[in-house]
Amino acid sequence: MSFLKEIEPITSAAAADLAAATDLAALEKARIQYLGTNGEFTALLKQLGRLSKEERPEAGKVINRAKADLESALVSRREELELAASLPKEPTDFTLPGRRRSIGKLHPLTQVTEEIVRSFRKIGFAVADGPEVEDDYHCFDALNTPPDHPARDSQDTFFLRSTAVPSNAQQLTCGADRTGNPLLLRTHTSSVQIRVMEKQPPPVRIIVPGRVYRRDNADATHNPTFHQVEGLYVDRNVTVGDLKGTVEFVFKELMGPETKIRFRPHYFSYTEPSFEIDFASSLTRKMGKDWLEIAGCGMVHPQVFEKVGYDPEVWTGWAFGFGIERIAMIRYGINDIRLFYENDLRFLGQF
Repeated sequence: MSFLKEIEPITSAAAADLAAATDLAALEKARIQYLGTNGEFTALLKQLGRLSKEERPEAGKVINRAKADLESALVSRREELELAASLPKEPTDFTLPGRRRSIGKLHPLTQVTEEIVRSFRKIGFAVADGPEVEDDYHCFDALNTPPDHPARDSQDTFFLRSTAVPSNAQQLTCGADRTGNPLLLRTHTSSVQIRVMEKQPPPVRIIVPGRVYRRDNADATHNPTFHQVEGLYVDRNVTVGDLKGTVEFVFKELMGPETKIRFRPHYFSYTEPSFEIDFASSLTRKMGKDWLEIAGCGMVHPQVFEKVGYDPEVWTGWAFGFGIERIAMIRYGINDIRLFYENDLRFLGQF
């Protein structure tokens, strides 16, 4: 049959071209030429339909055998070329010791934050989040911080300048939201507490870790950008005893089981009574101090509850907050907060 005579030359040519391919691209080109949809060998298969019933079985066997041989040759040559492509281009001494890849780690502030979150989750607190670009109301007004409070001064807070104001304008003009409230970079995560209470009826049990901004000059203990975590618990008959028990549990988790806590009277505009929290442990003794200030706290001011629609005659609660960098510095013996932000791998690799 003339049809069978065409198979041998095409098969031989295809096998030779596959074997002669010097790279994967050339091999693919040869495959398409012979075994592709419009390839020469594929065209022979399409001619089987024109043969008589007597000729088809023998022709089918020959074609299938030839096709299997070509596909086997294709796979074998592809493996050879892939191996050759994976080998180094330059001479390599395979007896040299291996090079270890450096393994990435979480930033120390992230590690401390996750430990804080785990401690609070053990006692039923949920994690809340909110915007870093805040409005004047949620950051100050709703937290019983009047307009003449020092924290609202432009020297303490990053207010956002309106895009309509020329860059050389002398007077500070603030951006504002749709209701006219000036916009700013939040100075604390307490604003998230207000947003949660506006949307959720009591009881509330949340912590709010996040980044905050203040107009501090960068030095060993201050930075314009840092991180806080604040806690809020609102329910019926909540007392200072509940606050102290929670504080003791969390700081013993973070600073060791021998940690001692004490409260000192203080003033915060959004809590009454208010306290500073000091702690004592082996960490403070290493720093040459018996007690070290660590956080601020207090019972939520009744006017804050009124702002969010909570009845202060029914609901009571406490709030406290502390800096995550401060916890990390005490735990790891770090004496300069700026080290956290310099991205020096020699420093970060120690944690």
